[in-house]
Amino acid sequence: MKFIIATNNPKKLVEMERILLPLGITAVTAKQEGVSLDDVEENGSTFMENSFIKAEAACKKTGLPAIADDSGICVDALDGAPGIFSARFAGEEATDVDKNNLILEKLKDVEKENRGAHYTCAITCVFPDGDVIQTEGKCFGEIARESIGNGGFGYDPIFLYDGVSFGLVSAEEKDKVSHRGIALRSFRDKLIKYLEDNNVKQ
Repeated sequence: MKFIIATNNPKKLVEMERILLPLGITAVTAKQEGVSLDDVEENGSTFMENSFIKAEAACKKTGLPAIADDSGICVDALDGAPGIFSARFAGEEATDVDKNNLILEKLKDVEKENRGAHYTCAITCVFPDGDVIQTEGKCFGEIARESIGNGGFGYDPIFLYDGVSFGLVSAEEKDKVSHRGIALRSFRDKLIKYLEDNNVKQ
């Protein structure tokens, strides 16, 4: 089976492939199918709404089942920001380093007990017949005082889970506890049930 992954982020594609390949699902991006999603406006007010917007657009444009995730980091001391604006928090052209440095600067005087944060990942799969599968995962931790490690992507180097930076752990270790790992495992279970219920051969 072939599913469209509605992302231009190669690292997100790799994370999804690790979960989907064992199910016999080939994950490809819209770009690999010759389709652009650049005109899709993520104007939802929640992670789940944005994931649905992206998945529905990709499904309609390609005629294939489409999976999209919307994810980000929510910092307690910033009243949940950057949240759904995580990718654009420091500006459209900002690098991951820029975004991490901005949060570190905003939290420079915040004590450890108030540096709580969590990652959220919402996943939507839209099928050509209109069926929808949705899941969400969260991973709770805190913001470090400096960037630690070069692993992962996004805000991983400043996110501490059980005191350890996501920038230091292996992909396999991260998958076990991360917001996307949790959401993808839930999605995998729901997808398997959906395929069985609809007699779809994998």
